[in-house]
Order: sequence, then structure tokens, then C-alpha cells
Amino acid sequence: MSAVAIPGDPPGGRRALAVWGVGVSVYFVAVIFRTSLGVAGLDAADRFHVNASALSTFSILQLLVYAGMQIPVGLLVDRLGTKKVLALGAVLFTAGQLGFAFSPSYGTALASRALLGCGDALTFISVLRLGSRWFPARRGPLVAQFAGLVGMAGNLVSTLVLARLLHGIGWTAAFAGSAAAGAVVLVLVLLFLKDHPEGQEPEPLPHQGAAYVRRQIAASWREPGTRLGLWVHFTTQFPAMVFLLLWGLPFLVEAQGLSRAVAGELLTLVVLSNMVVGLVYGQIVARHHGARLPLALGTVGTTAALWAATLAYPGPHAPMWLLIVLCTVLGACGPASMIGFDFARPANPPERQGTASGITNMGGFVASMTTLLAIGVLLDATGDDYSLAFSVVFVLQAVGVSQILRLRGRAQRRERERLVASRVETVHVPV
Repeated sequence: MSAVAIPGDPPGGRRALAVWGVGVSVYFVAVIFRTSLGVAGLDAADRFHVNASALSTFSILQLLVYAGMQIPVGLLVDRLGTKKVLALGAVLFTAGQLGFAFSPSYGTALASRALLGCGDALTFISVLRLGSRWFPARRGPLVAQFAGLVGMAGNLVSTLVLARLLHGIGWTAAFAGSAAAGAVVLVLVLLFLKDHPEGQEPEPLPHQGAAYVRRQIAASWREPGTRLGLWVHFTTQFPAMVFLLLWGLPFLVEAQGLSRAVAGELLTLVVLSNMVVGLVYGQIVARHHGARLPLALGTVGTTAALWAATLAYPGPHAPMWLLIVLCTVLGACGPASMIGFDFARPANPPERQGTASGITNMGGFVASMTTLLAIGVLLDATGDDYSLAFSVVFVLQAVGVSQILRLRGRAQRRERERLVASRVETVHVPV
């Protein structure tokens, strides 16, 4: 099944690329701030004198705020437009990063990460909406994967640059200095970002209060494609997210006996693999929509197999070649999670795109939050038995795959019906 042109599609082009570039720069900075704790986890434990469970609470709270805001953010984007929502997001995540830099205690640091998560939550759905307003629908999968790729570039910056700054100039200077990037992208949004091309203003949505909000959410949720998108995102994203966001560095250093430098290189490999695989997956899905589910399930199966091989390795440490393969495969998790939006997008009309994307985007972050908490609790309960703690990955993968298999038939039938209807409309459009 391939994508079709839709009457009234935006033309794309250089202007679209420039405007989209402004929006995606906000997401780029948000990911730098989001993943900054991944390279500072051990430093944070020393700075605030906390154990594994308390350390995981930083990321859990951040993701709890992020996941809880996805549906409200989708509604805000549908209502207010991209520019206002992205500007608010930049203000909030910059304030959160600054607060984290100067936090004197564990409690204030937690509050700062929650504020950062709030601002971060406003970015990705806005960028997806911006892409759908400025680029033709057939470019949707590729544009979404490019957005994910830019996010991974932000992860790469935190892994390579922020980690060095942290150990070079110290905690406060590194985090406060990085916050300047938030101010820069805020200025870019205010000066240059436009919600849509001229002459393609969407129909204004009437102010109908809580009843309208409930109808938007209910209508999006009734679509099997939205729910399938959520479960694809849930099942694919979290193994790499948990690894990069918090537990990868401790696992590689404490459980596998690597130096911080070598562990940092493996985290960088995850990011680089993500960027390469994102380009490949985006091209495949844009040309062959039938490849979406095989790609997603194949990524889940391969990830599970590599984690099983690593955790069950009989020696004291897994060999380096196995860790390299594991990190390379973890890089495919992010691009595979983007496929979830390619199920939700065609299942919903334009006026529900933000809401449907918000529902979908909750999946991976709920799974990540659950896994972060479970790993922290199990590490404390088992005396830092990483093999047992990381086994929770298989439980969530099994839950997600069962839901994907349950929903795939209904979602695919519904999508075929919509595709036939859109082709009929295209045939009857006057020229």
C-alpha cells in the first residue's frame, strides 16, 4: 500500500523546509535537555546522595509529566497552533534546565526536571503538526523520521559535548551554559516560525468547552489505527529510551566493567545507529506502507534476542562484540517507534491530528517510565543485580506485542477503507 496525494496538500519546498527547520530546532534542544541526565546519572547520585530508586525518580517524574501531557498538548496544538505551543515549551524547558543547574537539594532538582519535562512535552507533537501543515501527506513518514533523527542528534550532543563539559567545567556551569540554547531557539520561533503556508489556513475550531475535548479524545481513541499506533510506540521505543536516558551508563560501567569513556562511546553508537536506521526506515515506509508492521515487530524481536543474549551470557561480562551489536540494534528502537505515528496519522482527519499524535506518543513514554521505575526498584532489592532488573524489558515487550497482534487486522481494514475513499475523492476533484 503506497501513499496517495490528497487534494489541497501543502506544496512543500524550500520555504517549508526553512519553517520546519525552526520548529525542529526546538525539539533538538529539548532532547539535549531531556537526555542530559543520561550522562550525569552517576554524578547526580553523588551530588544529591541518593540510591538507585531515588535516581530513577528523576527520569520517572520527567517522563510522567511528559506522558501525562501528551493528550492535552495534542488538543492545544489543534486549538492554538504550533508557534504558541513551541514558544511556551522553549520557555519551560529552559527554565527547568537552569533550575537543575542551580538546585541545592534533591527536592528542587526533582521540581526542575518536572518543569523540563513539561516543556519537552510541548515540542514533538508540535513538530509533527508543523510537518503535516507544510509538507504533502505522502512525505509524512519521511518528515516524521527526520524529526526523530534531529532528536537523536540532540542526544548525540548531550552524549559527546555535555558529558565533556560536565567533567571539565563542573555541574552548574555545564547545565546553566547549555540552557542558553533554549533562549536561542525561543527567539527563532518568535521571529520566523509560521503555523501554515499562506492561503492554507485551517478552518477555525469552535470553542465548545469540555464536551468538545471529550469528543476529540473519544473519536481519536475509537480509531483502531490510533490504538495500534500507541502500542507500536509503546513496544518499540522504551528499551533504547531507558538505556540512553538513565540506566545505560551504570549498566555498562557497573555491570559490564567498562570505563566511562568506553561506555560513552557505546551510548554514542546507539545514537548514530538511530540516525542511520531512521533514514532507512523513513524511506521504506514512505514507499511501502505494508512494511510498517514487519519493521516494527522485527525490531522488537531482534532487540529482545540481543538483550537475552547479553543478560544470559555465562561469563562475568558480555564480550565487547555482543555489546556493540546490542547498542547497534537499540539504535533501531527510536525509528521503529515513529512507525506508530504512521498508523495514527491516516486514521484521523486533520482536525484531530494533534490529539491522535498525543495519544500515540504516550505509549513509549509510559513504557519507559514503568521500566525506569522497575529497574531502580529491582536494583535496590537485589543488590544491583542488573540481569534480573533488566529482565523487565521482556515483560513489557510481551504485553505490547500481544496488543499489536490484537489490533492490526481492524486497523488495516479501516485504513484500506479510507484509502479507497480518498482515491475516489481524488478522481472527482475538478481541475
